Formats: sequence, C-alpha cells, structure tokens
Amino acid sequence: MNKYEEQVIYELDFWKMELKKKPSMLSNLTTKFQAKLNSYIPNKVHHAITATIKQMVKAVLLGSKYTTSTIPSQDLTLLHREALVKAKIDSYSKTGAAEGGVTGAGGFLMSMADFPILIGIKIKMLFEIANLYGYDVKDYRERLYILHIFQLTFSSKLGAQNVFLQMENWNKKLIILPENADNFDWQTFQQEYRDYIDLAKMAQLLPVVGAAVGAIANYQLIKKLGKTAMMAYRMRILESESREVRKSE
Repeated sequence: MNKYEEQVIYELDFWKMELKKKPSMLSNLTTKFQAKLNSYIPNKVHHAITATIKQMVKAVLLGSKYTTSTIPSQDLTLLHREALVKAKIDSYSKTGAAEGGVTGAGGFLMSMADFPILIGIKIKMLFEIANLYGYDVKDYRERLYILHIFQLTFSSKLGAQNVFLQMENWNKKLIILPENADNFDWQTFQQEYRDYIDLAKMAQLLPVVGAAVGAIANYQLIKKLGKTAMMAYRMRILESESREVRKSE
C-alpha cells in the first residue's frame, strides 16, 4: 500500500464517520427551513420537478443516453484514476456554473429550464466517473449504484444514512440485484430528491434571489456530488481489495 492509498483510506474513514453521525441541531433547522421554502413554491412547480425527476430516473435505468463507449485500462493506479476523476469533476462544475449563471439571470422560466439541464449534467458526470473507476455503466446494476450515489448526496441526514446502508458491501449484492428496472422504487427516490436536494436550486426559482444563486449553486452542488461519487467508488474498490487479500490468505 502506497502513501496515496493510505490517504484515501483515512479520508474514506472520516467521511463514513461524518455520515453516520446523528443529525445536528443545525441539520434539523435546515430541514425545517427546507419545508418552509417548499411551501412558497407553487404546486405546479413541484409537479413539474417531480415529472422531471421521474423521467431522469427512467432515462438512467432504461436508456443508454449517458453511457460512454470505453472503460480505461484496468492497469491504471488509483492515483491516476482519481487525477482523471478530479479533472472531470472540475470540468463539469464549471460547465454547470456557466449554465446556472445564464439561466439564473433569466428569471423564473429560465430557472425552470435549468432544473432538468442540471440533472442531466450531474448524471452524465456520474457515468463518466464510474467508467474512470473501471465500472461498466452498460450494466443496469451499475446504473442503479449511480442512482444510489445521487440519492446519498442529496438526501436528508437520516435518508442518506439509510441509502449508505444499502450501498455497503455492494459488490456482494450484485449477484442478487435484479437485472432490469422493474423493481426499482423510483417514487421513493424522487420524493427524497424533491424534499431534500438542491435547496439552492429551489431558491433560484424565487423572485429577486434567483439570479444571485445560479452559478454558485450549480458549482457547489456538482462538486458535492463529485466528492460523494469518489468516496462511494473508493469504498467499493477497497472492499474488493480486502476480499482478495482474505482469499489469498
């Protein structure tokens, strides 16, 4: 094990520890604030967002729109892979910021248009990150893992902890996961997304403050998603390596 891998293990352990902590008072206040903010958003907007999320989930589970054609060589070191991943996250964050700045300045209708565009940017980034770590996103079960990463990033504290439990030891669960989308509970997924994620993007829909939050919100949200994706794939890689070590012993 080299120094970089030791650093990765340390960062992963710290991330897990933070994730498993009980919700703080600030977290509870944030949840209440989210609920209050949601009450100011018209019902037709909520319905539009729900429909967008539903279509996004179906596209990820059933389609190949976001799939990439090649997977990097398995001979790449973790350091090399993560250098490529970090560059990809930085690129997508800047793209999202540019797009959010334009739509945020365009008022309510353009902010509504930004919502599905941002989801597409996020999902495309996750597919490319998965490939860089050596996972084939043409496999439905890998796309299911991507949706778990998405949900883990943007759920409430308790919601994220529940998702994390589903993601632990994922490689062992691959053999029992369904190979099609028929059994996926998209309703729960979209409920979590609508209620807890992209708080700043919801604020972008409001008068006055919308233009100010567009670029910064997109940048920070994509960065947050990228970091969670890195941790999620680190967890899988280390679990695989640990299992191989045990086999060799």
